[in-house]
Amino acid sequence: MRTAMERAGMALLGRMDPERAHALALAGLRAGLAPLPRRVVSPRLEVTLAGLGLPNPLGVAAGFDKNAVALAGICRAGFGFVEVGAATPRPQAGNPRPRLFRLAEDGAVINRFGFNNDGAEAIAARLTRRPAGCIVGLNLGANKDSADRAGDFAAVLTTCGAYLDFATVNVSSPNTERLREMQGPAALRALLARVMEARAALPRPIPIFLKIAPELGEDELAAVAEVAQAAGLAAIIATNTTLAREGLHSPQAGEAGGLSGAPLFERSTRVLARLARLTGGAMPLIGVGGIASAADAYAKIRAGATALQLYTALAFRGLSLVSDILEGLDARLARDGFATVAEAVGTDPGPWL
Repeated sequence: MRTAMERAGMALLGRMDPERAHALALAGLRAGLAPLPRRVVSPRLEVTLAGLGLPNPLGVAAGFDKNAVALAGICRAGFGFVEVGAATPRPQAGNPRPRLFRLAEDGAVINRFGFNNDGAEAIAARLTRRPAGCIVGLNLGANKDSADRAGDFAAVLTTCGAYLDFATVNVSSPNTERLREMQGPAALRALLARVMEARAALPRPIPIFLKIAPELGEDELAAVAEVAQAAGLAAIIATNTTLAREGLHSPQAGEAGGLSGAPLFERSTRVLARLARLTGGAMPLIGVGGIASAADAYAKIRAGATALQLYTALAFRGLSLVSDILEGLDARLARDGFATVAEAVGTDPGPWL
């Protein structure tokens, strides 16, 4: 439930340029000024994801805190885990502004950031000061002008891996030219081999996830699942933002970039359910895309997600959404007789297949 302070703060941020508003929100979290939601604790919500014990299945997606500047505040906001980044080996300015667009009429956002970040070394230094007891992962990226993008992913993992609980290979951002071509079987196999080689050299092996695009067809999903399993990956995140624009009403709907938020929910959940069917439960899946309520979260879980991530809805609803979703999810699990999230995973994929 939103407090008066949160309502006032969200109203103020909603009148600002979206990128500036996001920077101010992170500054508030970093300074301890942002109103934090009540913590929701329930044994029903506890989840094991790729060997990681999570207090609940709801994580914050990469992009919310690209540079790991507000980890302490985010870790107090009630999330089960946090993913920062994407990080590239060298600092990168990203695409020209404006590059973030708020589609209020659609409950959506379009971004074309282009992996803007401070670089792996700066992010690694911040990760050394990460809060204790918080599960933190990093989204791995490649510099736009790199001649060896597979090497970039491995390099970021080498630089930051000792300070992480997991890392995600991101070959699905639509905002770096030709990046999505690395989802093809041969390119993906070669990339993952480099990443897993870097992982083997870490002081402590960590789970490696793969984040995929929502535009993959059935055959492409099958190929990705086969390559991911053969490479020894621990989970797949479904999905990144979409290039589709069907059914939008905002005057900014035609802006270039990746679309996230409510319009992505059905598309991403269909991919999730199909991937769950293809993998047969052999690999955990993380559902992301359009989650804005407990009902959305529960639908993702019953479609096949072991854990969840959200980001865009926070820009419209604030951090109180975290406790609202977790309380509603716990109530739905109890109502339907599930003692744990794991018992509910994949129990109702039918609407999405």
